[in-house]
Amino acid sequence: MTVCQPQVSTCLNKELSVQPIPDVKTLDDFRQLLRSLPGPDAGAVDAAAAREPQLTKPPGALGRLEELSAWLCAWQGHHPPRLEKPACAVFAGNHGVAALGVSAFPAEVTVQMVHNFTHGGAAINQLCRTFGVALNVYALNLESPTADFTRAPAMDEAACVLAIKAGMAAVPEDCDVLCLGEMGIANTTAAAAVANALFGGDAAEWTGPGTGVSGQALSRKTEVVAQGVALHRPALTDGLEILRHLGGYELAAIVGAVVAARLARVPVLLDGFICTAAAAVLAPMRPDALDHCVVAHISAEPAHLRLAERLGKRPLFDLGMRLGEASGAVLAVGMLKAAVACHNGMATFAEAGVSDKE
Repeated sequence: MTVCQPQVSTCLNKELSVQPIPDVKTLDDFRQLLRSLPGPDAGAVDAAAAREPQLTKPPGALGRLEELSAWLCAWQGHHPPRLEKPACAVFAGNHGVAALGVSAFPAEVTVQMVHNFTHGGAAINQLCRTFGVALNVYALNLESPTADFTRAPAMDEAACVLAIKAGMAAVPEDCDVLCLGEMGIANTTAAAAVANALFGGDAAEWTGPGTGVSGQALSRKTEVVAQGVALHRPALTDGLEILRHLGGYELAAIVGAVVAARLARVPVLLDGFICTAAAAVLAPMRPDALDHCVVAHISAEPAHLRLAERLGKRPLFDLGMRLGEASGAVLAVGMLKAAVACHNGMATFAEAGVSDKE
């Protein structure tokens, strides 16, 4: 079955300057790139660790805010940490399995929501405005969905590579944290199939209501996930093949953005279940591939907590959100700003004339 190649349109911030990216023509090129990912900056980590105990507070009193400031230093590659130019990339794609009745909404909603993003009417627009985050939306060939993965691979290799490259090209040149999110009717089905293929178990363990399906519709959705994983099982030799066979353009773009951010020393905030499932395909290929990523929140999608635990990630908060659009990731920027402000702005015991512990 022929799959149309994803064409990418950038809907916001069209003057955006992006990081130079390596030339990736095949999935093997991308596999090779994964072997060259940089690690954390040891000098920046040491500098953060040296400053933290000097600040006017008991050790550990700011909890995860202290961890976040050190994490930013490690992956930005400098101390003190900065959070002056946060950015958000939302990738939109359509899925062939939407025709199987797995979503409460029709596939045309993806196009309609992209239009809403570009006109400032979505939740993500309000959150980005509130927290000073530059929003960039990428529509990936919405008129030509991926293939129905219960009958054929969702993407051929060329299409998957193009979508990955679209994500790689979406990392702004001067941003200091990148929030990732998605939009795509039926993409919880694709994410559930990816997670099921990665971590095993029954399809029902990974399949949830998504946009609000229940009863027979949820049972049908679970059957679709199980059918897809079973059909392609012999070909699912690594995370990228799982992505290609069961994922979607927007999931592949998230994978590309995660890797390009690592190369550019940009820490990443992952949004909900779909975003986390996309990034998860890298974990079995390289154990530290997601060390520069934090899962922003626990989605109300039931499998998200299980997925985060499998990845060894402890999300920052749980507000019962299940919107997507990078909404939880952008909300977490407020926490990062608090962490940076405290680490950089607090006085030391010596500066404040406050007695340290004996």
